[in-house]
Amino acid sequence: MTQLPKKLVIEACDSRDETNRFPASDDSTAEQLIRVVDPSDGNTWGFVVVDDTRRGPGLGGIRMASDVTLGEVYRLARAMTLKNSAANLPFGGGKAGIVCDPVMMALNPGMKRDLIGLFAEALFSVDQYIPAPDMGTNETDIQQIYEYFSERLGTHQHMRGGASRPPDKGGIPIDEWGLTAHSLFAAIRTVEELEPEFKLEGAQVVIQGYGNVGSVTASKLSAVGAVVTGASDIHGALWHPDGLNVEQLNSIRCESGGISNYSGKVEKRFGPDQIDWLLEAPCDILIPAARPDAITARNADRIQCRKIFQGANAPSNKMTEYYLQNRRGIVSYSDFIVNVGGVMGCAVELKMTMDQSYRQQVLSQGEDGKTYTDQLIYKTVSSNMRTLMSRVNNQKDGVRIFREEAQALAQERLEHTEDIWL
Repeated sequence: MTQLPKKLVIEACDSRDETNRFPASDDSTAEQLIRVVDPSDGNTWGFVVVDDTRRGPGLGGIRMASDVTLGEVYRLARAMTLKNSAANLPFGGGKAGIVCDPVMMALNPGMKRDLIGLFAEALFSVDQYIPAPDMGTNETDIQQIYEYFSERLGTHQHMRGGASRPPDKGGIPIDEWGLTAHSLFAAIRTVEELEPEFKLEGAQVVIQGYGNVGSVTASKLSAVGAVVTGASDIHGALWHPDGLNVEQLNSIRCESGGISNYSGKVEKRFGPDQIDWLLEAPCDILIPAARPDAITARNADRIQCRKIFQGANAPSNKMTEYYLQNRRGIVSYSDFIVNVGGVMGCAVELKMTMDQSYRQQVLSQGEDGKTYTDQLIYKTVSSNMRTLMSRVNNQKDGVRIFREEAQALAQERLEHTEDIWL
């Protein structure tokens, strides 16, 4: 069992990747690169990156994984800058990572609480970062950090301690409401509206990462006639050309063994070491909703979908997406455009915490604010998709891919903060 340190402190990093002997010119763009260490032995327990605060403090989740690196956190923080800017939010980009096995922490809730407490203490001095849940962390963890910050600040009305806290504490339940899945659904629906040959009725869908995002997305798509033919989690992957039973998948996904317990008809079943094979299954819609770098040069030639909607952050890179779009005709819709629902819910929550009149406006529309938040997410994502698809389709040279147009849009808004909607 891992022995927790007695204290954690932060120290500045000189590079986002110590193994990179010749850093790229953009390595210095992040405003803060931080390592979280045990001062007694110098061991690294986490990272924090504040990428850009021109629109406001850096907002982004805390990821817990045994192999999380500074480079991964850096990329995710940059994605949060683009995501918040493209959505016209009053926040910059930030991200944190805790180097620890989330499964072990889930089995030892007391130890996890102690670790989150140590991390909160170290985070307090990073005043331009606002945490939120991510892979391996949840709303209870964020509430713990929020309470620690409240005690230090002497007030419960602040934005420093985080967002996506429990509803009974004034938070918005990002996962329970399926907000990230809702933004993916909005993007897919908008493409259907704009491209007559693309129809959801009968469309085959493969979802890599059948978690909080993937499962809700599956439910939303199956409700409008799409067929979920493939699904995977850390335990394995399933594929059947006639479709999987979404209700059964949803009922077993949180059990020990996850979707490996599926008892319906399956044509192909892959074990934990072959999960990535599912990405190559034939389908109309591929939704990578797990870790970064799922689609790379290693498998780009074997991808057999019509369109990719990025449920995870950084599931592929620009070079791979360029190849897919311009050589294989597969458009990959960027993470920071199509999976913004979670961070938009966080933004609504933070504004509600600081502005009681806004809180009343949100709550007045019903469902404890879900109606307002859903409508805001759908409107924002659909508007961005329409703008970007128009830009891609009306290029003079036809070379720029969706990601490049999306980055250009985010950059424009990053430099014009008067567009902030909150």
